[in-house]
Amino acid sequence: MTTMQFVLKRGSETTPFAFPVNRMVNAGYAGRNQNEVRRHIEELALKGIPGPETTPTLYAISPAQLSQAASIDVLGEETSGEAEFVLLLRDEGRIYVAAGSDHTDRKLEAHSIPMAKQICPNLISRDLWLLDDVLSSWDGIMLRGWVTEKGKRTLCQEAPLASLLSPKDLLDFVRPKVVGSLDRTVVYSGTISALGGRFNFGERFEVELFNAATNDRLSLGYDIRPMTFIREKTT
Repeated sequence: MTTMQFVLKRGSETTPFAFPVNRMVNAGYAGRNQNEVRRHIEELALKGIPGPETTPTLYAISPAQLSQAASIDVLGEETSGEAEFVLLLRDEGRIYVAAGSDHTDRKLEAHSIPMAKQICPNLISRDLWLLDDVLSSWDGIMLRGWVTEKGKRTLCQEAPLASLLSPKDLLDFVRPKVVGSLDRTVVYSGTISALGGRFNFGERFEVELFNAATNDRLSLGYDIRPMTFIREKTT
């Protein structure tokens, strides 16, 4: 079992918080407007990425892939982050919220989405909110992602959480698909559309959840280091 260390933020109070992770799942194609989701799947098909037969979808991910690292090593130069919210469940009665990035190998994704997600880490913020504290302002919380490419930082994802399944609807989808209790399960929400409709490859990715109602935010950022130090040919 992996135990992650967080800081729980409740108003002006912060408390160190340890969360033992029993398992992790990543939702996909989890937009509230499923007609838009289907259009997105059709766009991905034009890029050679096969879509699922039904949506939303769910992928099992090893808890060992959960990371708060400041940098990650990846196999190629065609990987990118996905801005998401993350739910952390304790007995389903106490649920916490983090910012996350489901980093994905886009080249491998054309062959297998589950493998593309498993081969890269899931990044998660160090700060958490208690879900009950932010439910009243949930739909207005902004989810944003930035990519830095060749030194230029660009906003590449931005939408309110109203664009994604609500926490209740997300868990109602997840619960019957997972064998056993959801206690100590980490659930990634699925992502929002990329601005400009393209994958954004770069050397850094950042995610933010910003709650204007409380002027509070959860954030994370990490460098992306392709492992290209092996020469293809030697003399």
